[in-house]
Amino acid sequence: MKVVLFCGGLGTRLRDYSEKVPKPMVNIGYRPILWHLMKYYAHYGHKDFILCLGYKADYIKEYFLNYNECLSNDFVLSAGGKQVQMIGSDIHDWRITFVDTGLSSNIGQRLKAVEKYLEGEEMFLANYSDGLSNLPLDDFIDHFMRHDKVASFLSVKPTQTFHVVSTQEDGLVKSIEHVNNADLRINGGFFALKTEIFKYMQPGEELVIEPFQRLIEKEQLVAYNYDGFWTCMDTFRDKQNLDDMYSQGNPPWEVWKTRKTL
Repeated sequence: MKVVLFCGGLGTRLRDYSEKVPKPMVNIGYRPILWHLMKYYAHYGHKDFILCLGYKADYIKEYFLNYNECLSNDFVLSAGGKQVQMIGSDIHDWRITFVDTGLSSNIGQRLKAVEKYLEGEEMFLANYSDGLSNLPLDDFIDHFMRHDKVASFLSVKPTQTFHVVSTQEDGLVKSIEHVNNADLRINGGFFALKTEIFKYMQPGEELVIEPFQRLIEKEQLVAYNYDGFWTCMDTFRDKQNLDDMYSQGNPPWEVWKTRKTL
């Protein structure tokens, strides 16, 4: 199944990093978050990627054109450095389509721009490319197929440390509680979509606004509630948290290390 990854945003809330590299290319350990996400999908057998490029597209292209597998794999060096024998491999069986989808395009516009690369597909996966999870992807896809709707997305609890306030019209506070204890869920940025989604989209529209509203009206949108590990890299603090998890070893999103690879 093809995987569409939205990689063209400016990442303004991660400005310290995204002014130098595009947000999906900010490193966690040896590799950018985009690689970690692609490695996750590849672990479940989905290795045909479509990258929707925009901001600093050249940086992403150069990264893969000059990809160095030695950085994240074991290898044997011999003949004074002239011979390298790889013990492991990352992307040898990946297929990656690089598509310029515009510098300032929204997610809906980027998806429309790659529609032709999805011809002949019944369904596909998509991702915002700024979040990581240990979501059991097979279960997510099975849930989508059982419901037989046009679109599905991952529904998670927010990870930000803020409090939800409920007030009366005059401002009197009725309740205040941590967001983790509130009955709130957000879009986690993992999608399963039938190509029929394009019938619900008009030029210039954002994917989860107008098109998703039409799907809701037609009862064609389903959410997959997941309370396992999920986090996004939206701010400098998020980046630090991911770095901490990685440095402690066995980060929860690295399902390819905790489960037998397909």
